[in-house]
Amino acid sequence: MEAVAGVSEGASGIPDPRLRAYVRGYEGYLLRDFAPGTHVGMPGTGLTVIVTIDEPLDVPISSHPEQAPASWDTLASGLTVRPTLIAHNGFQHGIQLDMTPLGCRALFGVPTAALGSWIVDLSDVFGPGARELWERLSITGGWPERFGILDEILLRRIAPVHWDAELARAWELLSGPDPAVRVAAVADEIGWSRRHLGNRFTAEFGVTPKDLVRIARFERSHRMLRRPVPPPLAEVAISTGYYDQAHMAREWRELAGMPPSVWREREVFPFVQDQLEPQAGG
Repeated sequence: MEAVAGVSEGASGIPDPRLRAYVRGYEGYLLRDFAPGTHVGMPGTGLTVIVTIDEPLDVPISSHPEQAPASWDTLASGLTVRPTLIAHNGFQHGIQLDMTPLGCRALFGVPTAALGSWIVDLSDVFGPGARELWERLSITGGWPERFGILDEILLRRIAPVHWDAELARAWELLSGPDPAVRVAAVADEIGWSRRHLGNRFTAEFGVTPKDLVRIARFERSHRMLRRPVPPPLAEVAISTGYYDQAHMAREWRELAGMPPSVWREREVFPFVQDQLEPQAGG
């Protein structure tokens, strides 16, 4: 593939300590002068919230098969086992929030399952604060200052949330780093039947326990493959919980729409956030 000259700037932000149970991080991005094309939005264990700057985000193919193509100034989406296709003209600018399911309850007032794999306008779940975020971030320069605005507006919105201890523990285990985690063992640990766990889990998170294990394993492999110099595919597969490289390739075809080797070849946007030191808001 011919190299494409482009300029990338960005920053990783750490939310205010009072927000960290709800938002794991902020990722500011500015990518310009790349060749027009498409970018794949990958499944992950966090909800996706994006506030654009300068230009809307064009989504010709959503992770929900029934959703029509649309452009978004701000958006939110739940958990999914399908990729999203983002079209670009060589330019993207905005901030992505990595929100937890607890954050969906505390900041949006609904369970993650209410969003599912649909993309919605952020104002549908966040009210007038979404418009304020978009307007203020658009006229503010500097990533720390923008992260400070996010802290300010999100902190106004927090509402108390209570989860059953069993449900919280199931999420922690099934989304965690253990590549050998099993749904049946988690059900036994929290004292629920596997059927009851499946029903309660899906009603809250919009995915089954088994699918969350798949998403978490995929996310671990995706993170390793985003490194500027990734490990060999066979090493990534074994260390992240796949049986072998072929198993990882099959799962990537379902969750990303292509095997990891093809994704690495096609992805032209640099993985700038992985190379930056996180910054606190101002």
